Amino acid sequence: MAGPAIRVRGVGRSYGSGGKTVQALTDVSFDVAAGEIVALLGANGAGKTTLVKILSTLLLPTTGDVSVLGLDVVGRVKDVRRNLSVVFGGDRGLYTRLSGRENLHFFGMLAGLTRAELKERAADMLERSGLSDAADRRVETYSRGMRQRLHIAIGLLPRPRVLLLDEPTIGLDPAEAERLRAVVSALREDGVSVLLTSHYLLDVERLADRVVMLESGRLSADLPLDEFARRAGYAAVVVVRTRGRLPALDDVLPEGATVEPGPGPAGGATITVRLQTWGGSVFARLGALLERCDVVDVQVRPARMEEAFASFQGAAAKGSTP
Repeated sequence: MAGPAIRVRGVGRSYGSGGKTVQALTDVSFDVAAGEIVALLGANGAGKTTLVKILSTLLLPTTGDVSVLGLDVVGRVKDVRRNLSVVFGGDRGLYTRLSGRENLHFFGMLAGLTRAELKERAADMLERSGLSDAADRRVETYSRGMRQRLHIAIGLLPRPRVLLLDEPTIGLDPAEAERLRAVVSALREDGVSVLLTSHYLLDVERLADRVVMLESGRLSADLPLDEFARRAGYAAVVVVRTRGRLPALDDVLPEGATVEPGPGPAGGATITVRLQTWGGSVFARLGALLERCDVVDVQVRPARMEEAFASFQGAAAKGSTP
């Protein structure tokens, strides 16, 4: 296939009649390449669910064109569905009195797989999702994370080339969430394209190559992950906790840095420094800063996705771009 795995051009979608119309999407355009994981972000009501429904052939666009693997989602519905899987996850959609293997066989038959294909594919999916040891247990005995991995195994059973993945790690403990992320990340090696929607931005940090963001039904960002994170307005955050009073720091702060003082341990202080850039001179100035303080501890981290997300939302509310 030449061209993108997902192609969205000028898509709009409105609801209502009789003069009362709600515009859910307006002139949305973006691509997802083969083997690429793209995060679709936006606040509640931004239009994410509407767009996913259009891509999965459950809803018609009012305007514009959408194709999956070069197949028009309006004119070639059956062909699109043969190449695309949607995984919403959660506790619904599984037969809990059946085993994991039996669930895979059932949904595989619905997808049109032969018995030979089912036997091979089910074993492979159970292995890749880490469920081989629990394959013949009833799903009602599975943890939430195991059920979510089973959802993904079912979605991948017919070898889709495009996967629409919604909130994959919601409600999972950190270990289960990381295990599931590993399953999704490995899809790149198979050339599977993933459109990921999630409010849990750690999923985006761990998985996405690019971020597409919707604001009130319009595209507000289409950026590589690292560039999106930089839209927080700073590259990294240094948090220093000190004992005693805070010394004057204006002459040692790195250029462009902002500082936010706060209370610290035993009457001391907490200094939060937001850095515009990294580099040798920055480390030298930070060293000078620390020499002036009775330091309890230091934490350094890059700008987080939620900070960039909040920056975009704030800019949208003001009618500007971060």
